[in-house]
Amino acid sequence: MSDKPLQNWASDLDQGARLQAEKTNRLSIITMPVALMPDAHLGIGSTIGSVIPTEGTIIPAAVGVDIGCGMIATRTDLTTNDLPDTMQPLVSEFGRSIPSGVGQANKHISSRAMYWMLKHPLRENVSNDLKSRASKQLGSLGSGNHFLEVCLDESNNIWIMLHSGSRGIGNKLAVQHINIAKTLVHGLEDPDLAYFTQGTQEFNLYINDMLWAQSYALENREIMMNAALNQLFRYVKKGKELERIQCHHNFAIKEMHFGKEMWITRKGAISARKGEMGIIPGSMATGSYIVRGLGNPLSYNSSSHGAGRRMSRSQAKRTLTVESLQERMGTKAWNSDKSVALLDEHPDAYKDIKSVMNDQKDLTEIVHELHQILNYKGV
Repeated sequence: MSDKPLQNWASDLDQGARLQAEKTNRLSIITMPVALMPDAHLGIGSTIGSVIPTEGTIIPAAVGVDIGCGMIATRTDLTTNDLPDTMQPLVSEFGRSIPSGVGQANKHISSRAMYWMLKHPLRENVSNDLKSRASKQLGSLGSGNHFLEVCLDESNNIWIMLHSGSRGIGNKLAVQHINIAKTLVHGLEDPDLAYFTQGTQEFNLYINDMLWAQSYALENREIMMNAALNQLFRYVKKGKELERIQCHHNFAIKEMHFGKEMWITRKGAISARKGEMGIIPGSMATGSYIVRGLGNPLSYNSSSHGAGRRMSRSQAKRTLTVESLQERMGTKAWNSDKSVALLDEHPDAYKDIKSVMNDQKDLTEIVHELHQILNYKGV
């Protein structure tokens, strides 16, 4: 591995994403190869669906602007026999208990959010406005590709699955640090690959904020999952939780690989240590997977985080139609009144999730295959 060849698991990889990953791989601070997951596609600075090892440095734009974005999934004791004839009213119920959209989705700070913020204070020089926004948004979904789904597994057991991150506070903190890094490092092929060096104040401040935002994202998903389970159990008048799985897919963590301690940045990738449970969603009309990691050292014990886009959002809006989106959603319950706003989330804008899973048979094994019966998307 001394010549640092790019490691690639993607059979469907456009040229732009490959060239972008090679830029990252050529950075002088990277001595081990970047690993591309099968869902890899073009991102800002570094490729979404990449695993980036660094020693004594970290690239804030590689972690991304939604620090700690990830998945949570819960298996319940319910089966299809427990469900009513229609799930559509539950979409509105989820909308009331789990605010979505950009900005200050929550108007009030919940008691749990207030307690968490008190136990996990932001550093003092973060503005009071940002602190207030963080408190109000704790327990909200966001927009874009963030979603909540009710799914069936291969045995017709009911799951709830949810995708979200660190909301506006994670974005603001990330952008601040990315801009600072750009003032410190020059002469890069892409300025968004600017980095911090261990031992500096800038490095320490970023690590502090990044780890805080990752914890915030975990708590955000926990709060929403609890609210979603309460709504589901009220709707069907029964039910209990059997199993819960959480995983980040935009994050950095210090790990040992090939005898070296390094920062592993997973930008659109999940940790897949041997035996570790994970969640890999498809698009809003296709299957998703509960997986168990195989601990492949060449991928730094990682796997894909989802299907991965094959169209940009603007391209999807130009080329796909609302009618075809509605057709693809079929009989699923979903917020169809928002279909125009959700056109860039059309299933055809994503890679084939089955192909992605086939590409990474040496990274994860499938434990459950899930299929949606309800999709509530953040708008």
